[in-house]
Amino acid sequence: MTGKPPVSPAGQRPAGSPPGAAGAAQLERAALVSVLVLVGLAAVKALFAVLSGSVGLLAEAIHTGADGVASAAVLAGLVISRRRSPAFPYGLYKVENLVALVVSGIIFWSAYEIAVNALRAASRPLTHIPAAAAVVALATVSTLLLARYKAGVGRRFNSPSLLADAQHSAADVLSSAAVLVGLVGASFGLPLDRVAALIVLVFIVRVGWLTLMDAVRVLLDASLDPATLDRVRAIIQQEHAVQEIVRLAGRNSGRYRFIEGEIVMRVRELGKAARIADLIEHHIREQVPNVDHVTLRYEPIHKEVWRYVIPVENPAGPVSRHFGEAPFFAEIDVSAANRQVQGQTVVANPYLQLEKGKGIRVAEFLVGEGMDYLVLREATHGRGPEYVLRDAGVEVEMTEREQLADVLRELGLQPGNEQAGR
Repeated sequence: MTGKPPVSPAGQRPAGSPPGAAGAAQLERAALVSVLVLVGLAAVKALFAVLSGSVGLLAEAIHTGADGVASAAVLAGLVISRRRSPAFPYGLYKVENLVALVVSGIIFWSAYEIAVNALRAASRPLTHIPAAAAVVALATVSTLLLARYKAGVGRRFNSPSLLADAQHSAADVLSSAAVLVGLVGASFGLPLDRVAALIVLVFIVRVGWLTLMDAVRVLLDASLDPATLDRVRAIIQQEHAVQEIVRLAGRNSGRYRFIEGEIVMRVRELGKAARIADLIEHHIREQVPNVDHVTLRYEPIHKEVWRYVIPVENPAGPVSRHFGEAPFFAEIDVSAANRQVQGQTVVANPYLQLEKGKGIRVAEFLVGEGMDYLVLREATHGRGPEYVLRDAGVEVEMTEREQLADVLRELGLQPGNEQAGR
């Protein structure tokens, strides 16, 4: 992981450059396309609203024009959000959420304009209804395609402002459809033009409220969704060296994610803990999209009792020459302060009958049992179990002693008074 800042003495590592740089151009292009399409549609709708005298179509033109302004604000937000400066070392990503907040305001303003035009404008017979209806139908299809396009790009790159803009365009599809129904009804002498405009208000206000709440949640640093945090937690727990996740939190900033955590590792060296933390960060960035910062605070485990594990042929104690094929394992808990044996347990090998890969499975099992030291008569160099033991921070010591009691004396330990079997 070259080019990254060094690990601090306290074990805190602010990491990473902004991901998604390749997608920034696509986001900006989507916003620009939206501006051009919506401004064009607003102009055409306004023209035919004047020709037909439709209050609903005039309100729809205002609504579409507001969409164009919102898309222009989104485009500006996307460009500004990628800028960094000494005053904003974490980027200006939340500009996107500020833009989403503005978009929600524009949505409410559009709803107000529609209400005013529907309730207060003077009534007059509609003209050029077929042409106006054809324009609305084509605009509805165009807006629907535009909304899907923006939503697809927004979801792909997790851009809240573009997603908000897509929601606004989706609301425009509903309003266009309602206006079309009103125009068709007017051609049959039914006064549906104003009714259609009022119906649209309900959908637009709902979209505005959802957009407002989403923007406020990010601006107030609300937590990442539980599913994302659970995914990060599972990635961390896959590392055998991790003893405990003390704290895990995350937040959104624009379309990017910031993750912070505190972990305890089954290692005794800070340098080794740093290397494992780098590996965890790599896995998080690889498996969780749009992660900008991963800050992990870590420390080697501080234990009062260390667990030694010795493979044995039977509970009585002849030391086995094998690891994966050993029938039993003696687990000996030793005080870290005075190296006195606190307890001794013999466990059966649960994978003794496994045909392939038993060494790795046994290593994983013993790590799960809390093993800190493994005493062997047979080296595991170049074998699968070695990698499991190394990643978990287990230290391997070699012996030539054949009896368990002799091994304990060689280690400077005294056998415990109590023994148990499992």
